[in-house]
Amino acid sequence: MYRLEARRSPLRQRGDDVPQTLTPDPRISKGIAVSTNVLVIGGGAREHALVWKLAASNRIGQLFAAPGNAGTISLAEHLALGANDATGILGEIEARGIDLVVVGPEEPLARGLADRLTGAGVPVFGPTSEGARIESSKAWAKELMRERDVPTAMALTCDTLDDALTAVYDTPLPVVIKADGLAAGKGVVIAESRVEAEQAVRSMMGDGSFGDAGSRVLIEEYLTGMEVSFLAITDGRTVMPLVPACDYKRAHDGDRGPNTGGMGAYTPPAVMTSEWNDWTMRHVITPVVEGMAARGITYRGVLYAGLMLTDHGPKVLEFNCRFGDPETQVILPMLDADLVEICQATATGHLSSLDAPGWFPGACVGVVVASGGYPGTYGAGHPIHGLNDVPDGGIVFHAGTTMRGSEVVTAGGRVLTCVGRGEDMASARALAYEAARAVQFDGAFFRADIAERELR
Repeated sequence: MYRLEARRSPLRQRGDDVPQTLTPDPRISKGIAVSTNVLVIGGGAREHALVWKLAASNRIGQLFAAPGNAGTISLAEHLALGANDATGILGEIEARGIDLVVVGPEEPLARGLADRLTGAGVPVFGPTSEGARIESSKAWAKELMRERDVPTAMALTCDTLDDALTAVYDTPLPVVIKADGLAAGKGVVIAESRVEAEQAVRSMMGDGSFGDAGSRVLIEEYLTGMEVSFLAITDGRTVMPLVPACDYKRAHDGDRGPNTGGMGAYTPPAVMTSEWNDWTMRHVITPVVEGMAARGITYRGVLYAGLMLTDHGPKVLEFNCRFGDPETQVILPMLDADLVEICQATATGHLSSLDAPGWFPGACVGVVVASGGYPGTYGAGHPIHGLNDVPDGGIVFHAGTTMRGSEVVTAGGRVLTCVGRGEDMASARALAYEAARAVQFDGAFFRADIAERELR
């Protein structure tokens, strides 16, 4: 655990006295059982994993999901609300006595859901729209990183098509073109040629392929190395690092095919030693939390740094303002702590009152089972078989699923994340793939190489 000093000096190891401005919330003091009614916003596999972990808490009262999916229906009461329906969410909070809201997706955070709820006195695990700019505007994030000397790829921010076209011809190949705004994890093109780069720029800025998200673009240097997802929970003053993970963005084995929202993940990557974890906290996470505090932003929720481990050390590719998907599906099964307690302490500014969380030994692997054609055109409504045939110890988190009568059917591109936790990476991986092979639906496919590199 790391804590910001009141004068915004570097975060340091927890153990110092709690600042006078912080008064521990008696409701979350250790040893006191508190029944907390929690609402989880979202309906993907990330949200299923959150609901699953929250439901295991002895502090949980009533648990709700909006809108949820076929996997969360057995754990939480579903509310027929969209993730961006702030007015409807506020009404349900009042009607049902909800004490805490945990926001999964980035879009409602960027649109100000946390602002609306906290303004009404509702504790929220998730940053305000200003804090969410760390993800909703890559240009804003780059500016903050430059201010705080956070290592990152060199980039030019371009507001006009002409400027972007000039930049792609001035940047060495391959060149990375990024839509500035939210694009569901797909607004990045790695161009191997000038023609490809020009086409990407014209598609984003001229044709509006990503809507308003592509009205501004970043032309960025291409970094090589291994990618690592580093997540930490913070209330703006105290920072709690989570175990790092690696995800797989390309659709097919060998990192071929188009970018997706993520085809699998594992934790922990051997390359992330305790020394590198500490380095990342001190040179990446800490400066960014401090930088936002200096801008008057009290950031509460998850800060997720996508790192590239280059020959010159780790560099930040981008930040996210929420739990990763599919990283959450492998991180939370490793967490040996009460997630309700952590989320409540974060939302109320009392994270310093908690001890550092424990972690189960071993490893965890998640394999995404997707619909044929994803991330392009795919069908829906296919019955899913074998959910009751998953091996003991395996976990299936639902993403694109819904109920049709008593039958679970597909309703999205990424349908399921099949997870295995084991004493080592080999056993965790074997269990995850056994679970993935057990579930079946028309057109189902998954990558066969998740976590394979950890066994070489």
